[in-house]
Amino acid sequence: MGLMDRMFGLMFGGGQCDPLTPPRCFVKTPNKVLSVRRAFKRRRCSSLAASLRGAPSEAVFDRLMDAVNRLPRPALALGTLGLFVSAMVDPLWFATRMQGIALVPEPLWWLLGASCRFYFGARHQVKSQQFQREIVGSMLALARL
Repeated sequence: MGLMDRMFGLMFGGGQCDPLTPPRCFVKTPNKVLSVRRAFKRRRCSSLAASLRGAPSEAVFDRLMDAVNRLPRPALALGTLGLFVSAMVDPLWFATRMQGIALVPEPLWWLLGASCRFYFGARHQVKSQQFQREIVGSMLALARL
């Protein structure tokens, strides 16, 4: 108990009230890691907002192509849900459409699959490379601090 008393006495003045010595207290300093995280989030959010808003130098065509590139995945998901709804609403109409799809030759299905794989594969590769560049950039920014 004596060691703890001495440690607290060193930290808090030991209960003595000496008007000549200033009281000891802790100065609250900002957490370095949390401030870096906050700054990173601010930069990321501002860059995301700028990319959604479109840079002034970016052409209208480029923004239009970015918007068109965002359409296939939601269209595929909503189209699949639409197929389920149409099968429940009018089963005969759905059955005739599915018979028509069954008549599509197999090479055409291979071509459709290859084009979808190339599109989504290329998009996935571009996005993963951008993500890796962002990670390297943030690590370099942290190393500078």
